[in-house]
Amino acid sequence: MGMAEFYGERNDPESVATIHRAIDHGLDFIDTADMYGDGVSEEIVGSALRGGWREKVTLATKCGMIRTESGVALDGSPEHIHRAIDASLKRLDTDHVDLYYLHRLDPEVPIEESVGALSEIVAQGKARFIGLSEMGPGTIRRAHAVHPISVLQTEYSLATRFVEERILPLCRELGIGFVAWGPLSRGLLSGQILRDEDLAETDLRRFLPRFAPDNLERNGAIVSRLNTIASDKGCTTAQLCLAWLVAQGVVPIPGSQDRDMLDENAGALDVDLSADDLALIEEAAPRGAFVGDRFPPSLTHLVEED
Repeated sequence: MGMAEFYGERNDPESVATIHRAIDHGLDFIDTADMYGDGVSEEIVGSALRGGWREKVTLATKCGMIRTESGVALDGSPEHIHRAIDASLKRLDTDHVDLYYLHRLDPEVPIEESVGALSEIVAQGKARFIGLSEMGPGTIRRAHAVHPISVLQTEYSLATRFVEERILPLCRELGIGFVAWGPLSRGLLSGQILRDEDLAETDLRRFLPRFAPDNLERNGAIVSRLNTIASDKGCTTAQLCLAWLVAQGVVPIPGSQDRDMLDENAGALDVDLSADDLALIEEAAPRGAFVGDRFPPSLTHLVEED
C-alpha cells in the first residue's frame, strides 16, 4: 500500500527494486490490492514481476473496496468481483493470481454470494486460492462452508491483539492460514515515531487515534521497553516485533517501502526468541497495553472484529 500512497511520495523505481530485493532474500509472498492507489500498487507490482520474476512469487491481491470522491465504498457483489479480477490481472500483467481476497465484508451482500463469485474465479483459473480480510468469526464460518478459505488477513501486532481471543483459534480449527497486516502497527513499533512531528503533514497516521499526541506518548513508553529488550537481543525493535509474530505461527507482511527498510525487516528471520524472551516481551507489552483505536470512528465500518 505504502508504495502507492498514504506514507509519503511515490518512488516507483525504488519500489520495484525493493520487491526484487525481497525475492532475493527469499521473501516470496507479494500482497497488494486494487484499492491501493486505485490500481497504482498493482501496476507497480506488475512492472516488478515482468521478466521472469512472476514465477518466483506467490502473488495475492484483493477486491471489494472502491475509491469514491468521499472516501471508500464496499462492493462484494458477484458482478463487481468478476470485473475486479479481470482489471487486476491486467494491471498485474499475469493470467492468474495465487491468492484472491475479499478485502472487506459488504454488509449489503451475503458473504455466501461473494464467496460464490470467488469460487467461480478459482474454477476459471484466474485465482488458485481465496481469502478474506478483516472479517469476524461468524462470517468466516459461513464463508468457509461455501468454499475453502485458505487465508484470513487481519491487522495483528503487539499493539493490536484482538484476534487472539476468537479469530486465531478459529483459523487454526478450520485450517485457515493467517496473514498479519500492520505487523509494526503502521511503524509505531519501529521505535522511530516518537512525536506527531515525526510524521509529514499529509501522513495518514496523523488522522489515526493511536498516533494522537497523548496516545503516542503513552504508547511510546511501551515501545521504549521493547527497545531495551531488542537492544539486549542485538536486534532492532522492528525485528523483535516481527520475530514475535513469526513465533505466533502467522505470516507478517511489513510494508517495506525501500531496500534499507526491507533489509532491516528481513533480519527478523535471524532473531531467535526463547521462551524467556517471549515472556519478557509479554511483560513489556501485554495484550491491551497500547491505547488508541486503530481507525477513526468514520472508518470503523470497514472492519469486522467480532
